[in-house]
Amino acid sequence: MDTNRGAALAVLATGMLMTILDGSIVTVAMPVMQTDLGFTPSGLTWIVNAYLIAFGSLLLLSGRLGDLLGRRRMLIAGTVVFVAASVLAGLATGPEMLVAARFLQGAGSAMASAVSLGIVVTLYPAPAERAKAFGVFAFTGAAGASIGQVLGGVLTDLLSWHWIFLINVPIGVAALAGMRFVPADRGLGLRAGADVLGAFLVTAGLMAGIAAVVQPAWRWVTAAAAVLLLAGFVARQATARTPLMPLRVLRNRQVAGANILQILMIGAMFSFQILVALYMQRVLHYSALQTGLAMLPAALSIAVVSLVVSARVIGRIGERGALIAGLSLLVLALGWLTRLPVDARFVPDLLPVMLLIAGGGLALPAITGLGMSGARPDDAGLASGLFNTTQQLGMALGVAALSTAAASRTAGRLAAGASEAAALTAGYRLAFTVGAVLLLVSIGVAAFVLHSPAPRPEATAAGSAAVEAGPADAADAPAFSGPAPSVSARP
Repeated sequence: MDTNRGAALAVLATGMLMTILDGSIVTVAMPVMQTDLGFTPSGLTWIVNAYLIAFGSLLLLSGRLGDLLGRRRMLIAGTVVFVAASVLAGLATGPEMLVAARFLQGAGSAMASAVSLGIVVTLYPAPAERAKAFGVFAFTGAAGASIGQVLGGVLTDLLSWHWIFLINVPIGVAALAGMRFVPADRGLGLRAGADVLGAFLVTAGLMAGIAAVVQPAWRWVTAAAAVLLLAGFVARQATARTPLMPLRVLRNRQVAGANILQILMIGAMFSFQILVALYMQRVLHYSALQTGLAMLPAALSIAVVSLVVSARVIGRIGERGALIAGLSLLVLALGWLTRLPVDARFVPDLLPVMLLIAGGGLALPAITGLGMSGARPDDAGLASGLFNTTQQLGMALGVAALSTAAASRTAGRLAAGASEAAALTAGYRLAFTVGAVLLLVSIGVAAFVLHSPAPRPEATAAGSAAVEAGPADAADAPAFSGPAPSVSARP
């Protein structure tokens, strides 16, 4: 059974690696795609935005459908859609075809991501096992983001940008071949909660909201539409016989607090993932490949902490203590970046940041466990979709807020006569300062809102029994989920 559980975890991690790899690999090749396909400067952003809008807006619906139709079934369907969309993207001959394929990739990724970690924790219900499993996913996320930047440069330079999408095909086929190790579940059935109107309102509302964040044109119109649609969704959920998202989920202090904290934390961490890479390329004049290699120490440090240290720390001081410790390291990392010089050297100026960012290896597994500890078993997919949705919202808001702050400061310094390098550095410093403040607020939320749940032997026994019982009983076991793969986007 342990062998089968390990194989299932490997399959789920492979799927996560595929989606994260796709997100980070795209950013490196965007200039080449612009030239080959004839994208306008404003249209180029839709290579990222189409994915982000579909991914973020469909997560909640996908999570609920996973509860109703079966999480394994949703996982397989999402992987198939993602692989097929990757083929279309790799064969794209124009901007419209590539943007449509990216939208389909986002939809497939949402379908798979909304249920994947819920399956993991059904397999690993004990707190210590759960921490180790989340550590594997934290490592996969960090490794996928860094490998994607390196691989994107290699594939684009040696082959062509088409291969950054086509490489998903063998990875996806391998993941599908291993789906037999993932335990089946029967789902609750569509009659248990198929709120079609609610699904339309929340999906359209989230699409409009994310579009308002990532696309400046018509921002106020799309923002107003988002407010109206989401208000209608809340009203619908209060009156529907079978609501898509029962409002009791939001009344849970643990779930609500963890989702708020995640928006702040992910928004701040995005400043590291994106702006540090931009600083290396635009100020230090690193190539795409050099930038990816320079980011590898961050992936390695997160890997060591998430795979080796996180479970032990969580077992010793609890999930909340581990979360606060991880956030504190991240504050130090961004604080270090606020003093970046124009002519930074890697070892004294950047390497310490790459090591301190290992705090993410503590914070991500801990917030995943805390965020889902209050969810009812029959709401696991719903809570997973909500958790993944707030992660995407954090990314979108992080891009908008931090890049806007950096651009504004840069423009001001240029107007005052500063050099381009000095002006860019000043803008990045301000963005890192804003990110550090967001992390400090996150520490306050963790300290005063969240609490570490006490281990429940009966839950552990129930979860283990579900694994032993097989498909018929697995659907009734406690299940939780966590964050989806992050999507890299250049502001």
